[in-house]
Amino acid sequence: MEQKKLLFIGLVWPEPKSSAAGTRSLQLLDLFQAQGYTVTVASAAQNLEFSASMADLGYAFQPIAVNDPAFDRWITDYCPDVVIFDRFITEEQFGWRVRECCPNAMTLLDTIDVHFLRLARQESVKKEQPLDRTLLLSDTAKRELASYYRCDWVLVISQFEYDWLQKEWQFPATQLLYLPLFGEKSPAIVPLERRADFVFIGNFIHEPNWDAVKILKQEVWPRIRKQLPKAQLQIYGAYATDKVNQLHNPAQGFFIKGRADDALQVLSEAKLLLAPLRFGAGIKGKLMEAMQVGTPSITTTIGAEGMQFENLWNGAIANDWDDFANQAVRFYNNPIDWEQAQHNGFEILLHQFSREKFQVEFWNTFSESLINSKSHRERNVIGQLLNHHSLQSTKYMAKWIEAKNGK
Repeated sequence: MEQKKLLFIGLVWPEPKSSAAGTRSLQLLDLFQAQGYTVTVASAAQNLEFSASMADLGYAFQPIAVNDPAFDRWITDYCPDVVIFDRFITEEQFGWRVRECCPNAMTLLDTIDVHFLRLARQESVKKEQPLDRTLLLSDTAKRELASYYRCDWVLVISQFEYDWLQKEWQFPATQLLYLPLFGEKSPAIVPLERRADFVFIGNFIHEPNWDAVKILKQEVWPRIRKQLPKAQLQIYGAYATDKVNQLHNPAQGFFIKGRADDALQVLSEAKLLLAPLRFGAGIKGKLMEAMQVGTPSITTTIGAEGMQFENLWNGAIANDWDDFANQAVRFYNNPIDWEQAQHNGFEILLHQFSREKFQVEFWNTFSESLINSKSHRERNVIGQLLNHHSLQSTKYMAKWIEAKNGK
């Protein structure tokens, strides 16, 4: 039997050491490879400095370009059985080409997070107004939801978003697959007596992380230092800009450290992770990684969203900055509370992020849709409407750009 082929089209090359999105992408590719698929990763991104080595992982590597008919010729020859888009923007750029050149390929869109939800929450914070339908129903929302419908499957990383898309937007469950980040307890947990300091870690291209660091600097850390005058906070993150580096202040115990070569090691050596996230979506990789290495965390309702098991948390959830700082001090000073929080994190990993628990259900559902692709697609009437030529504005914009560029 001929080996099946997977094509993964990324907005960027996967960077597992820079973001949870990169980790998620590699977990997906590994999942398909383990089922016998040959894997090709394609992207129009230029920056490869911090990306994972595709060759070392056993994946083929294919640079592509937007608005370029050369992609059509290449994918027709490659003829994948399954195509994954890593964001809705990628589907907008290449989805219509995939469907024209390889109409039998099953298409999946991995949301990573629901972008329009994250952006609406950001606007809510910026404008200091409640999150309502006016903010949610943005142009981004319309584009993103349309992209979801055009695909055969939408992969959702957060249980909250899986439920929310169905309840609030009536998105059909027959097109949604829940597949969380995978994470398990580290085999070597650093004991409390060998740990020091508070830590924050996060890619600074991601706006929620920059906002969280500002909150730490302006609101949370002064309150903590008032109670713990010798405490230190280590801030790690890829792509730190000048505005981030200017917050570095050793006299206040506030250290900007830059990119972490090994996020798990950094987290494993800290006493507590602080993540005062005011907006965001999806699953917060930093919080799951902290659980993996046994590091309790203090975060917000947004931070813990979609991650709790039976209301357990590996630390505390606080949305008021006085409470946030007080909880941080409590866990920093109290070994009994700290160890209970660590245990809670291990329980959450076991029930919410176990590879063995979720990959079987995913494969059973997805494999059945491959066998019965015709009936699966017939149920997606809205997707068929959106893929009709009269509604393919992204296709004809790309064609116009091709003609303009003389391609």
